[in-house]
Amino acid sequence: MANPLYDTLFGTHQGSDADFLLLSDGGVLSYRDFLAMTARFAHVFSNAGLVAGDRLAVQIDKSPEALAVYAACVQAGLVFLPLNTAYKEAELAYFIENSGARLVLCPDARAQTLAPIAAACGAALDTLNDNGTGGIVDKAQAQPDSFDTVARSSDDLAAFLYTSGTTGRSKGAMLTQENLLSNAQTLVEYWQFSERDVLLHALPIFHTHGLFVATNVILLAGGAMIFLPKFDVGQVVHEMARATSMMGVPTFYTRLLDAPEFTREVAAHMRLFVSGSAPMLAETHTAFFERTGHRILERYGMTETNMNTSNPYEGERRVGSVGFPLPGVEVRITDADGADVDQGTIGQIEVRGPNVFKGYWQMPEKTAAELRDNGFFLTGDLGRIDEDGYIYIVGRDKDLIISGGYNIYPKEIEMVIDDQPGVQESAVIGVPHADFGEGVVAIVVPKRGASPDLDEITRSIKSELARFKHPQKLIVLPELPKNTMGKVQKNVLSEDYKDILSV
Repeated sequence: MANPLYDTLFGTHQGSDADFLLLSDGGVLSYRDFLAMTARFAHVFSNAGLVAGDRLAVQIDKSPEALAVYAACVQAGLVFLPLNTAYKEAELAYFIENSGARLVLCPDARAQTLAPIAAACGAALDTLNDNGTGGIVDKAQAQPDSFDTVARSSDDLAAFLYTSGTTGRSKGAMLTQENLLSNAQTLVEYWQFSERDVLLHALPIFHTHGLFVATNVILLAGGAMIFLPKFDVGQVVHEMARATSMMGVPTFYTRLLDAPEFTREVAAHMRLFVSGSAPMLAETHTAFFERTGHRILERYGMTETNMNTSNPYEGERRVGSVGFPLPGVEVRITDADGADVDQGTIGQIEVRGPNVFKGYWQMPEKTAAELRDNGFFLTGDLGRIDEDGYIYIVGRDKDLIISGGYNIYPKEIEMVIDDQPGVQESAVIGVPHADFGEGVVAIVVPKRGASPDLDEITRSIKSELARFKHPQKLIVLPELPKNTMGKVQKNVLSEDYKDILSV
C-alpha cells in the first residue's frame, strides 16, 4: 500500500534539483534539498516513538523548516495539527489535550510557557525557530537523508484543523489524505497551474489557505514559491517581478492599493491574483482592476472542506460572487428543513464532494448535526445562486465573523466579557472594515447600578484571547434588542453600527 498524499505531492520530486522555495534573503531550496530535510525530520519523529495516526501539534513561525515538518508528518503517517501563532495558553491547553497530541513543537522563546501544558497533557515538547534552529534541527543533523515512507490509505487522516465553536468550544476538523489531494488536483487544473508558475507566498501556514491550498497546489504543479515570512507591502512589490501568481486575503490587496509603488507595470507579467478567506469589498475589486488591469479571482472555502467554489479562470469573474462549484463539488441552497429552495432564493449553503472532511474529532453529535447522511455538509453560510449559476454569500449563520481571513465566533469573546464585574450581558458582532473585511465590535450591557471598567475588560480579553479576536470597539448600551422569544437581534445591532469602523 502506498501513501497517496506523500507520493503525489512530495515523492514525485525525489532527486529533482528544480527550485522549490525562493527565500527573501536570496537563498534557494531545491526539491531535492527540501525532501532531504523532510526525511531527517521524519526520522526524528519516528525516533521519538511517534507512529502512524499519532498527532503532532505545532505552534511555530513560518519557515522552510516549518513546511518540512508538515511534509515529514505526511511521510511518517502522522496527523499534522498546525496552531495559530497568536493563540494564548488557555487556548493551546485545550487543543493539545483534546487532540491527544504526542509531540508539541514551538519556538525556544515559548518553550518555558508551553512545557507545563504539554506535560499535563502527556505530550513531549521540542523546539523549532524561524531561523532554522531548534531542538529538532539539532536532532535531525545526524539522521539519513531518506526515510521509508509509511503506508497510508486515501481515507486515513492527514491533518486536524481546529475551528471555533459557537459555544466557545473549538472543533477539530479531521481531514483525510483524499480531502487534501483531491482539492489540490482540482485547483491545479481549474486555475491552470504548471511547473512554470512561481507563487508569491506571503500567507501564514497554520491554516488551510496558506498550507493546503497554496502549498499543495504548487507541490502538485511542480512550480516554485517565493516563500516570505509574512506579508510586507514593500517586499511583496519587490518580489512580484519574479512571480506569476499570488494568493492572498482582501487585506493584502487593500494594502497593495495603498502603496504608490504598486503600479500597473509591477503587476504586468502576473497571470493570476486569488483572494479568499474573507469577502472582498466591491470597491477593492474595482480599484485593483483600474490600477493593474487584473481582475482578482475570488473563491470560497472553509476549514472543513478546503475550496468549494471559484470564479472562472477563463470567463467572467463577477464582483461579489464566489463563482461556481468546483469540478466534483456539489453545492445546494436549502431551507431550514433541508429542502432545496427556488433559484435566486437565499438559504443555507450545503456542499458535498471528496473535499468534505471526515467529521469533528471526538464530537459525534456535532458531526451528525453538520454532516448529513447523504454526504452534504451544512456550511453555516447563507447564500443564493443567480440565473447564470454564480454563487453569492450573503451572510453567515451561527454569527461567524471573518476578520483578516481568521474565523471568529462571538460566543468565545462574549464569555470573557460576561465574566467581568458589573457586566449583565454582551453581544459581539462583525461590521464592515475596509482592511480586514470585517471588524469586531462588542456591545456591553451593565448590571443595574454598575459601571463596568472597559479598560479592564479590554485587558482581560487581551490576556485570554488571540489578538485577531480582540474587539476594535466597546460600546455600552442599557439593553440589547431582543425578539419575543428573548433572542438577541444581532442583525439590528449590525445595522445600527455598520459604519462605526469606517469613521
